[in-house]
Amino acid sequence: MIDRKPRWTNWTIGLAVGLGSALLFCLSLAVGADDLVFARLFDDPATVQLFLASRLPRTLAAMLTGAGLAIAGLIMQTLARNRFVEPATAGTAQSAALGILIATLLFPAATLATKTLIASVAALTGTSVFLMTAHRLPPTQPYLVPLFGLVYGGVIGAIVTFVGWQADLLQFLDIWTSGEFSGVVRGRYELLWGAAAMIVLAWWVADRLTVVSLGREISVGLGLSYQRTLQLGLVIVSVIAALTVVIVGIIPFVGLVVPNVVSRIMGDNLRGTIPWVAGCGAFLVLGCDLLGRLLRYPYEIPVATVMGVVGGLLFLRLMFMRSAHG
Repeated sequence: MIDRKPRWTNWTIGLAVGLGSALLFCLSLAVGADDLVFARLFDDPATVQLFLASRLPRTLAAMLTGAGLAIAGLIMQTLARNRFVEPATAGTAQSAALGILIATLLFPAATLATKTLIASVAALTGTSVFLMTAHRLPPTQPYLVPLFGLVYGGVIGAIVTFVGWQADLLQFLDIWTSGEFSGVVRGRYELLWGAAAMIVLAWWVADRLTVVSLGREISVGLGLSYQRTLQLGLVIVSVIAALTVVIVGIIPFVGLVVPNVVSRIMGDNLRGTIPWVAGCGAFLVLGCDLLGRLLRYPYEIPVATVMGVVGGLLFLRLMFMRSAHG
């Protein structure tokens, strides 16, 4: 028999996450190299400009990025039927970076929207290849899937680095592959609202994605178009990955640890877990971004570096818990 926590415990945790996110939101608006006094928002033009042009866009970008990456990881784990994959470890983010590199080489004057479109196509192609290969691996060896993802993503990353070195674009590659929010300002982050639209779309088709996780035979037997639902899930993951890589860069572990933590509390029904996963992802990334700003204040540590440490510790904790409880 599987022990389950009472429903009130889930809502208590949700309330704690909500209050914590609200606190982090306010702290993120207040922390920065320049002092921001909230009392001056109504009478000081410089304070209003700082708030609207920098602090608010950065805070919203961190929350949208965290929520989007967590949902992308949840959907990828559902499609691959494996708990140990996410966009950053399965070649999706690296494929998006390759798409941005191609767009930069072929269309130097391309807008962010154009680069996002090309990166989405590249991410969709790379993720499709990963899933086709992952479904051919023995289901009795679940660790082969993440191992293949790491090798696959490493090969694509090596290609990106080689092409970038040949084209003298290594500095640009460092921006795309190391996620940080210091360059996020008004007029640059707005595309991340597309990640919010993808989250809504994922919630709308959550029941179909849950059925897809049962396999092709069961999905077809229940009257579901397995191929179309799989393609829709791939599109959601690819668009979110492309948006985050174009605007912020690659941030690891968010799509890996957040869905696993939430599933231990809420179960595997995507309809019920998507809001929780999105909220916890936003909380985690915003917290890591704030921590990176405070550790060496007034200097910053990139959120990808902080997330690598925090996410790695959380992942090890999950692994030990899995080992302890069988």
